Amino acid sequence: MFQVKNMEDKQRQQLGGNSDWMSRLPEELLDVPLWNFALPGSHDSMSFCLDVSSPVLGSEPGLLRLTDRFFPCCTRRCVNRWATTQQSVLSHQCDLGIRFFDLRIARKPKGGRKLFFAHGIYTLITVKEALDELSVWLDAHPKEVVIVCCSHFESLTDEDHADLVKFIISLFGRKLCPSQETPSMRSCWSRSQQLVVSYDNQQVAPQHPELWDGIPYWYADSSDPEKVIAYLEEQKSRGRPAGFYVCGLNLTEDAPYVFLHPLQDMRKMTMKALSLLLHWTGEQRPGPEGGGVNVVCCDFVGDSRFCSLVIGLNYKLAARPPASSSDAAGCFHSNRPDISHPA
Repeated sequence: MFQVKNMEDKQRQQLGGNSDWMSRLPEELLDVPLWNFALPGSHDSMSFCLDVSSPVLGSEPGLLRLTDRFFPCCTRRCVNRWATTQQSVLSHQCDLGIRFFDLRIARKPKGGRKLFFAHGIYTLITVKEALDELSVWLDAHPKEVVIVCCSHFESLTDEDHADLVKFIISLFGRKLCPSQETPSMRSCWSRSQQLVVSYDNQQVAPQHPELWDGIPYWYADSSDPEKVIAYLEEQKSRGRPAGFYVCGLNLTEDAPYVFLHPLQDMRKMTMKALSLLLHWTGEQRPGPEGGGVNVVCCDFVGDSRFCSLVIGLNYKLAARPPASSSDAAGCFHSNRPDISHPA
């Protein structure tokens, strides 16, 4: 098994790694709608830069906020240990092969007009800094397409939403893939489109053709990998959404779990379960069928062969013909079902 892994890693290195994996897809896949691809995604993509000096979010449970008020140092360090789910900046995650980013946007209580990200506590890096970085990476990789899911919007005002949307449209411009289109690799390349922006706000998104609705996220809310897999299998048995959707491999701790595992953190919990989760992933197949996966999200995406595994699923499609225009029409931008976002 070790020799096989080394051979696969050498092949990947010879092909140039995963930074440009979309540009190397077989010709017969270039007209497949992107929601029929398997796309590696990172859960809570910006949690690598949480700010332990910032307060706990107002949306967190009252007991945690009360503890933060009287014991901020201990509380925020604990939250940081369990809320950190990634370890590198967006450009490095892109180089790993990630093509879906889960961005939880928030305004700090004393952060002025700047917007940040949040997971339990707030981040050090601002939204504009992160999106600027992503724009530079896209310029350097003109045949790669990325999906950005903006959600949560903790404490944002109407004015904040307006400014953020204006910034996104101004920064990315023609790179944005409008929500009225059925994006494939070939169609995106022909129009120089590289970015799908999902904006999970039902008042804002419909006002801007450049924005897509919120993307369904299948999330088990469990620390047990077997329960996560059982939940995903149950969801698959009911049929997949017509457009983009996410299978979340991410685990979730609760207060009793944290209390019973005082020496653990989110990374240790994830690594312990990863073998089982990746085995399930390797058995999946993308495509329009009921059980076909699309985006697969994971924590600590740089600590395993997760990205290469998900990317490799697309080659299971290579033996079948690309989706016809009528098939694509059946999948036309229908990301409006009930949406369940992970914690």
